[in-house]
Amino acid sequence: MVVRVVLLGTATGGGFPQWNCACPLCHAARDGELPCRSQECVAVSGNSRDWWLLNASPDIRTQLAAAAPLRPGPGPRDTPVRGVLWTDAEADHVTGLGVLRGAAELKVYAAPPVLEALAPLRAALDRYAVWHWADALTEGGFVLSGGLVVTAHPVGDRMPGCPRGTRGSASWAIAYRVEDLATGGVLVYAPRVGVRSRSLDELLPTADCALLDGTFYAAEEMGTAVPDESGTAAGGSPASRVSTAVWSPWPGIRVRAGSTVPPAVRTRCGPRSRRPAVP
Repeated sequence: MVVRVVLLGTATGGGFPQWNCACPLCHAARDGELPCRSQECVAVSGNSRDWWLLNASPDIRTQLAAAAPLRPGPGPRDTPVRGVLWTDAEADHVTGLGVLRGAAELKVYAAPPVLEALAPLRAALDRYAVWHWADALTEGGFVLSGGLVVTAHPVGDRMPGCPRGTRGSASWAIAYRVEDLATGGVLVYAPRVGVRSRSLDELLPTADCALLDGTFYAAEEMGTAVPDESGTAAGGSPASRVSTAVWSPWPGIRVRAGSTVPPAVRTRCGPRSRRPAVP
């Protein structure tokens, strides 16, 4: 696999420690006993010159500054960032785009309902520079500069900001399959997985590496923050109903499953306060 992947951030929405959490783990992070982590965001490239962001977290300015391959140059306003691939319309995945305002000729891919829902944000950003907005679910996929070919795959219909059980009529969450044209190496990126699906079952065996989030190792992982056996966190974040071990029955696939806290101590963080239901 030669798809170049930089994990800019690996924590859930709000980062780690959570600003409103006083659990032992978040205390330990504030005291320097555990490493702090910024909110989930990934950069990919096929040639180390043209970089594409998979989502744009609110921490994107700090994340880009800390990643040497993505630093600006050689000109005073040149940047290796060519665009962004949104997986959904969650605030933790889209608000970083405001930091990138003013960069000319960026291209942003997303599913049609996401592009429609974020029309006001798109209009505001277009006042700073001309950007290109594209349907990620276009038949046959699309090719990115740098030698990557991408296909998008629906993995969820839960609308952002809605309580558990609320479903939309369209593909609100998608996963990306990113393939290096030169080597055939494949990355699967699915940061918002609700339940195990046939789509993911068919997608994961094609990958050399898979990045998943919304997946708990067990329904009780978040302790009292998980109200029932489904594994859905009280705060409203989707979670898988199966363990991470079940996601990787295929030899040779490396699966990284995201979580708010480090794997060695992930059963102790929480509980979180419940989000009020949306009327």
